[in-house]
Amino acid sequence: MWHSKGLSPSALRSIIRKQSQDIKNTSGIAAGFQQANVVILHKDLADDFEAFCRANSSPLPLLYRSKCGEWSAGPLATASDIREDCPEYCVFENGRLMKKVSSLSSFTSELEHMVTFYLGCSFGFESALTAAGVPVRNVEQGRNVSMYKTSVPCIKAGQIHCPMVVTMRPVPEDKLDATAQCTHAIPLAHGGPVHIGDPKLLGIRDLSRPDYGDPVDARPADVPVFWACGVTGVEAVKSCKSALAFTHSPGCMFITDQKAEAISPLSLEPAQRPLTFRISQDPQHYSMASERAVQQIRAIEELAVEDPGSRGIRALFLQDELLKACLSLSHSSSVLITTGFPTHYMHNPPEETDGPPGALAMAAMLQALHKEVVIVTDQRALEMNQHIMQDAVEKGVIKSAVPVISFQSNGPDSALHFLCGDGDPTKPRFDHLVAIERSGRAADGNYYNMRGVNIKHLLDPIDELFTAASTIAGITTTGIGDGGNELGMGKVKAAVKAHMPNGKLIACDVAADFAITAGVSNWGGYAVACALYVLNLCPVHQRYLQRGLGLSPTPEQQSKWAECLPTVAKEEEMLRILVKYGVRSGKTANLGLEVDGLTFHPYHSDIIQRLRHLTYD
Repeated sequence: MWHSKGLSPSALRSIIRKQSQDIKNTSGIAAGFQQANVVILHKDLADDFEAFCRANSSPLPLLYRSKCGEWSAGPLATASDIREDCPEYCVFENGRLMKKVSSLSSFTSELEHMVTFYLGCSFGFESALTAAGVPVRNVEQGRNVSMYKTSVPCIKAGQIHCPMVVTMRPVPEDKLDATAQCTHAIPLAHGGPVHIGDPKLLGIRDLSRPDYGDPVDARPADVPVFWACGVTGVEAVKSCKSALAFTHSPGCMFITDQKAEAISPLSLEPAQRPLTFRISQDPQHYSMASERAVQQIRAIEELAVEDPGSRGIRALFLQDELLKACLSLSHSSSVLITTGFPTHYMHNPPEETDGPPGALAMAAMLQALHKEVVIVTDQRALEMNQHIMQDAVEKGVIKSAVPVISFQSNGPDSALHFLCGDGDPTKPRFDHLVAIERSGRAADGNYYNMRGVNIKHLLDPIDELFTAASTIAGITTTGIGDGGNELGMGKVKAAVKAHMPNGKLIACDVAADFAITAGVSNWGGYAVACALYVLNLCPVHQRYLQRGLGLSPTPEQQSKWAECLPTVAKEEEMLRILVKYGVRSGKTANLGLEVDGLTFHPYHSDIIQRLRHLTYD
């Protein structure tokens, strides 16, 4: 059996140049050296293609652009000849693949008017994965890496546009952090993953049928991890329909003399060190953020769960629920928010001031991040809440009005039809539901305030939306509460029953995917707004969110997001609006935090100011 171990890049190129059958592709050879994807275009298209590379630097990290008619690879490799130094080439005419050849020497006269682009390749990070203890399944199995066309469009440049191509490597779940960190440190080999989890989220239907390369077998505990791929250049060549163009054959790279970057993940600054988190099981989906952003959000979460009334709220706390909920919200496109706890059942209106301010704080930040937002409330309170929304816009609490609607249950499929177009679970209208200080259904089917009074007659069955969502792939749910009787807090109902007064009676039985515990539910809403801001300023998260495409947020975008953060002035204005419509303070009175619309307890102001400090830290 032929072995390449120990051979220099120049020696390997010499073997390839002899058209030896010993090297069919370059996967798993030249360990520690940078390999390159190759695109060769007519000089008239060269500037457009370079601009395309700059706009899509993750799939197309540009290592070198040759001069017109230059065969050598400039600083990348000595004594090289691009006509002979790849194991196989693709020949395109008018965007169509005509044939594959082992040499381009017969096209020498045409190549005199063409420019060669050398683009980074993920083979350059495989040795780093191995050094980090991450198994590289394609190398283990002696196969070319799997490559797939996605539904993710690259950013257009001139007449060049195409979908992104990705590579996939199955990785054990407990190695995801190490995988993200050691590849993120090598941007010229495509950098960190652009997606972890279900391939359908990239428009890939069947992992066993790659568009390029070989299928690679996963082991039971493996998770599919996807990186941007230089074969995107092949798709770009097809799109521009040049009369004649060449690329390497996928997996048959140009081997350079340059060492692949070998930056230890431990040397990465916290702002650049990725950490991965699972945010959905169906579909399987992981997200990532930098260690620094994670630390900031954990500090925000700790502040929001402060318990000034010593009610034992800490017993319901689960770490990182805020982080994972906000990672999921950051990936969402359409969010439904519900609030409303009619604890003052003997008054009209029976609502309390806890809930609506936090709901609007979340809605404002989600709007700024270009998410569609809808608020659902009880039919009984619909008109009042629509007026509150208009007043909030006029007073500057939120930039533009969020639609306020109601949900009525008219049969077993009502929730499904409300959540999904034509009642089709493959067509969800929303991808995230958030309940904040919304009365939740208990095990006996009733709804209770903290004193154990049944208030079911004042509530529409919005819980049914959360119950239905748990059966619909692609919809994630979050509950925010401060007592355990709120919608979504069923996730911690055992702790509620064990530790909260009247817990066995009042505990919400409806679980959300994420349960955010707060000292006051409004604080939980403010924490979500702050955490979303932190995530979207995080370069690691932004890159992952954009699949490695596009530019970083502009200062103007960042400024607009900052304007939507909660402030003391906004909370005071929102509370004045609620008091105007007769809404009373709720449990905050029992905590010594009474708000009458004119005088505001300093503890609330202090929490908001501290949240903002942690957000900007």
